[in-house]
This record gives sequence, C-alpha cells and structure tokens, in this order.
Amino acid sequence: MKTDIQIAQEAKMLPITEIARKIGLDDQDIELYGPYKAKVSLDVYKRLADKPDGKLVLVTAINPTPAGEGKSTTTVGLGQALRRLGKNAVIALREPSLGPCMGVKGGAAGGGYAQVVPMEDINLHFTGDIHAITTAHNLLAALLDNHLHQGNQLNIDPRRIVFKRVMDMNERALRNIVVGLGGRNNGVPREDGFDITVASEVMAILCLASDLEDLKERLGKIVVAYNTKREPVTAADLKAQGAMALLLKDAIKPNLVQTLENGPAFVHGGPFANIAHGCNSVVATKLGLKVADYLITEAGFGADLGAEKFFNLKCRLAGLKPDAVVVVATVRALKMHGGVAKADLAAENLEALRAGIANLAKHVENVRKFGLPLVVAINRFPTDTEAELDLVGKSCAEMGVPWALSEVWAKGGEGGIALAEELLKILETEKAEFKFLYPAEAPIKEKIAAIAREIYGADGVEYTKAALQNIRDLEKNGFDKLPVCMAKTQYSLSDDPTLLGRPSGFTITVRELKVSAGAGFIVAITGDIMTMPGLPKVPAACNMDITSDGKITGLF
Repeated sequence: MKTDIQIAQEAKMLPITEIARKIGLDDQDIELYGPYKAKVSLDVYKRLADKPDGKLVLVTAINPTPAGEGKSTTTVGLGQALRRLGKNAVIALREPSLGPCMGVKGGAAGGGYAQVVPMEDINLHFTGDIHAITTAHNLLAALLDNHLHQGNQLNIDPRRIVFKRVMDMNERALRNIVVGLGGRNNGVPREDGFDITVASEVMAILCLASDLEDLKERLGKIVVAYNTKREPVTAADLKAQGAMALLLKDAIKPNLVQTLENGPAFVHGGPFANIAHGCNSVVATKLGLKVADYLITEAGFGADLGAEKFFNLKCRLAGLKPDAVVVVATVRALKMHGGVAKADLAAENLEALRAGIANLAKHVENVRKFGLPLVVAINRFPTDTEAELDLVGKSCAEMGVPWALSEVWAKGGEGGIALAEELLKILETEKAEFKFLYPAEAPIKEKIAAIAREIYGADGVEYTKAALQNIRDLEKNGFDKLPVCMAKTQYSLSDDPTLLGRPSGFTITVRELKVSAGAGFIVAITGDIMTMPGLPKVPAACNMDITSDGKITGLF
C-alpha cells in the first residue's frame, strides 16, 4: 500500500478557483495562496447570512489508542461519499500543529484515499495562520514584560502573571524558564514558560470569533496577570488588542482546499482537544453551512473531549445546532480497550472485543444525552475478522444505534457509501433535539461535576487546595458564569490514561483552574495534562527530508 504522502503527491488537483465555484464562490470571493489554496473573504458570509443553513454533522470517536481510529480520515471520506451520492457536501477540519507533526502524532489531513490536499502544505506552514497566532500571542507577552520594565503603572504583581509565551513546536525544555536576566536593561527577572501555540487563548479566540470586531473585543478580554489587589489585568489594559487583531487580519479568514476527489474542504484553526476546545473555526463552520447542504466537521480525540466541547462550548458560544453525530471506532482500538496489547491486535479476540465495546457504548450514551441522533462508523482494517465485525454489529443493534463499515482509507468516497446512506437515513427519519449538558450560569463545581459524572462516569470530583483558591478568585472577579473547558487525558474516560475501556469507581482531580475570558470559558486542568508537549525518543522529524528537486519525503 502506498504511503499517505505518495497518494497525495499523485492526486490530480483542480485549481482552487474551480473548487470555489462548486460552492458558489466567484474569483473576487477568494484570495489565492498559489494554485491550490485560498482564503475566503469574510464578506461572503455577510452576503449569505439570510440563506438557510445546511445540516451540521459532527464526526467524533471512542477514546483514541495507539491502534488508531481514523476520525479525520472518516470525516474526509464521508464528505467524498456524500458528493458521490450527488449531495452538496463540504467538510471542515482543523489545521495541524507543527509540534505533533514533527513529533509522533502525525498530521491532520486524513489518510489513504480520504485526504485533503495539498497534504504537504496543510501539514507544514499552510497559509501561515498558526505563525500569525504565535506572533500575536507573543506580542502581548512582550508588551506585558515591557510594561513591567517601564514602571508598571498597572501595579501588576510579577508573581501573578498567568500569560506564558508560545511556539508551534514540542519543546519540553521551555516549559519553565526565567526571563529578564542580565541586568536592569534586559527587563524584570521573573519565572515564565512556553505553551504550544495551539494551546494559546489567541487560537481559541480566533476559532470562536465571528468577525474582526468580535476578534478584537475578545482579544482585549484576555487576562494576562493580576495586580497587587488580586484584580485581573487584561490585554485591553495594555492597549494590545488593536495590534494583535492587525496581525490576525488574514488568519481569521477560512482556508479553502480540496479532497482527493476534488470536493471542497475548509481547513481552519486548530486548538488541541485535550488542553483546549478542539474544534475548527466558527467562521469556517458557519460559512460551510451557508454554501453546502451538508457540513461534515470533526472535533478532536474522543467524544468525552472533542464532542463534549463542541456541544457545550462551540455550539453554545456560536449559536450552532448540530443535526447528527457519527461515532468512529475500530475493532483494533476496541480490543485494546478490552485489554489486548498493541502487538497482539491482529489476532481474533472476541472476548477482549466484547469488553472493549463498553467504551463505545459509553460514548453512544453520551451523544444521546445531548439529544442527537447518531450512527456508528466502524473504520475497517485488513486484520478485522468477520466474527469480530459481526459482534460489533450485534452490539450496536443491542444499543439501538445504526452502524456501517467505513473503508474510506482504502477506497476513498466509494468506501464510505454505506456510512453516508446510514447518515442520510437518520437525518431524514430522526429529529435532533439538541440540548446542553448544563446551564452556563450554574456554579463552577456543578458544571465540572456534570461533565465528570455524566460524560466520564466518575463517582465525584476532588480539588487541590490551589484549585479551590482558583475557584474563589474566579467567583470574586465575575468569571464563574462561563462554561467549562476540561483539560484531560484523551486516552481514558478518567483522568488516568492507563484506565482504558469503561472504568468505574474513580474520581476526577482538578488541580488548577484559569480563565480564558476572551474565548469565553474557564479551563479546568486535571491529571498530568501539559500545555507544552515534548518530542518522543525518535521524532517523526528524523525521517523527513526534501530532495534536490523539492520533493518532500517521510511526511507520513
């Protein structure tokens, strides 16, 4: 089988102007970034604002394992399949971060014959959005330290600065640093650190902003520190929001590319799903709903993270109402949740599969709690046996949920026809009655308890002493009415990555809370979640290269 990059490099792409015309966009609606990429003007949505929305479909998954689930691949393949059935379908994905690309996770452009292209560009610098976010974020960090150096008129407490710097790379050595060394001409010495860019609140804001004015207003609300009276100091206090918005004036425009089968695709924004809200931009999603009858989008990792945040955060803050959900699973991953080691996944093991299906069952239950119809997609692997597939099918029937095999990785859109037909069937026969899990105005602990109890299946929530103080500070400063973004491991329903399947009898420990006032939510950090990942022992970057004629190799 060819590698993803080999398949992508052999793709017969159409000029992006032709892709734009497929969704009713003229040449003046797009800004070209070469022949196969374009930015879409924000004026297009204003022009189409009164047009009815298409159907909004979320693709999510079981808890991910090293065995792979193929959520982005399924999203792309499903979009391709719907277009093969004559439907006006568009997909919307997140942009990949360079850190994971160079580390171990890989890209986010799909795989096999269900990819968005140009794959190399999308997985590398693309249109520069993440670089712009990095620069805007670090401008604010520089203005903050300059304010301290120039006399600190806002009486910022250097011990209560909560805004770190960012870079789009996995770099554990920069998690904790000291800045301002070298004498008084080099600033005020203090402890600092770096997060990865996709964990930046600026990224979250870009993905939730509706236009430039909303972007600027949200940027101004970013809390960077607290003064000596324990009152928040914001980007607006530092007069930073105008320059930051200026740096993001192009990044806020959705990126238009295409699938391997020349279907339109928006790839825009990329907040992590375990440490941020894990969804592509609101402007791309809303535009997709205007230009398509079916907008297929995805949210990162399992439904306990990406889907929960898509519903409780993105949909709440953007006024979106999803129509259906696709939950992706693989036999291999289910067996791993049932206790099988990765090296033994090729062997048939019905007992382990039956145990692992409990993880799928929990995610099905969770989606139903939001009042949405769903279909299960089994992303087929060559090692799956008929007995194993039959067991999954019978289990889905017992849950009362439709399912279909997905073979989009090997067959492209053709391999997703069965899944597309099942999706169309539930869209036609089942009415979504979308609802949030909790009211935003509920107390902070009640919102966290609702997520932990209803979505994770936890017995309760414990708080460190620091977290309890964080809650008191959030309440004092009027931030307690915001919804909650949980930062949690993606590998388990619990906050312990080793507890696979459907664990029970556990509690969630919240060790820290902080406000993302511009994005409009509180972040509750659990377990050992880090906002700056590290590289593995053998980084993927070590296998990448470029030939003398410019051909990229080793990129998946």
